[in-house]
Amino acid sequence: MAKITADTLIADCLKLNPDSAQILLSYGMHCIGCAMAHGETVGEAVSVHGKDLEELLDKLNEGVEE
Repeated sequence: MAKITADTLIADCLKLNPDSAQILLSYGMHCIGCAMAHGETVGEAVSVHGKDLEELLDKLNEGVEE
C-alpha cells in the first residue's frame, strides 16, 4: 500500500489521495494552487505553514487508494 510521508511531493499526494486537496485546504494550506507544489514535499509545506505534521499525515493517509 502506498503511504504519504513528509517526503511525498504535494503533486504525488494529490494523486495518492483524491481527498487530499480538500484536506490541505482545510489546514489552510493552499499548496494545490501554488506553482511550487510540484517540487515541494508535504513536510516542507507543513514547516512553512506551521501545522502539525503527524496529524496531517494521518488525515492524508486515511484516504489513500491502494
